Amino acid sequence: MKYLVRDKVLAIGDDYWIEDEDGRHAFLVDGKALRVRDTLELKDPDGLILITLREKMLGFRDAMTLERGGHLPAVAGGERRLAVIRRKRFSLLRNHFRVTMAEGTELDVSGRILDREFKVEYDGELLALVSRQWYRLRETYAVDVVREDADAALLVAVAVCVIRMAEKEREDGLPT
Repeated sequence: MKYLVRDKVLAIGDDYWIEDEDGRHAFLVDGKALRVRDTLELKDPDGLILITLREKMLGFRDAMTLERGGHLPAVAGGERRLAVIRRKRFSLLRNHFRVTMAEGTELDVSGRILDREFKVEYDGELLALVSRQWYRLRETYAVDVVREDADAALLVAVAVCVIRMAEKEREDGLPT
């Protein structure tokens, strides 16, 4: 299933819809303005929070956490954290991020993040492909969730996070 993201509205405080390939609203990204740290909520069309995307405040490297929405069951031990996303520092690829899931598994995100041409993999298996090539509209890209049994909300949230992180590094003048 492909999800369409209009890229130009990624500012904090802005809300925008992510549509499925049939043009229906699939997810609402709700930007939380006036917060100390960068916070977004990924909601379903009924307004239920699926995943909260939050900039990690303390740490040696920039990171974002993904937390399960309040109405969804917590993961093992009552923890709401789903994953932590960080740039993979010791990689030959400049645009390489690691998503460490709460249970310890890792997803790899690599490609040209700022160009919106990258993939999300688990143990060498493709889970999602992010690309602008399917759309001629400027500032639009798609998140193609390849596996039908994959968590689409999680993969869309990962794509939004790594793009935000890469853009923030570019704005701060850090190498991307």
